[in-house]
Amino acid sequence: MGTTKTELFTAEQKRMAALTKALGHPARIAILMHLVNINSCVCGDIVEKIPLAQSTISQHLKALKQAGIIHGDVEGAKTCYCINPKVWAEMKGMLSQFFGNFKNCC
Repeated sequence: MGTTKTELFTAEQKRMAALTKALGHPARIAILMHLVNINSCVCGDIVEKIPLAQSTISQHLKALKQAGIIHGDVEGAKTCYCINPKVWAEMKGMLSQFFGNFKNCC
């Protein structure tokens, strides 16, 4: 979609699109599932848990961080990643409302 057409959509639609786009890869879902399951920040073991190269994991972490779904704090030579609870709640609310609005028409 051309950038000139994005003004036709609401801020909420654009935000939901950005968040769901960040979720649009199985590796990112696996990363988020790992972060949710351990319920703490992760500094280095993501590469040990997800069967991808360090550089690929870094690209996926970058996409999740750009969307705001996770945040990374630098601790020495490592970056520790955590779920951003504010954005997680925002996403949960948006998707719950979106899916909850469906009424079976058939």
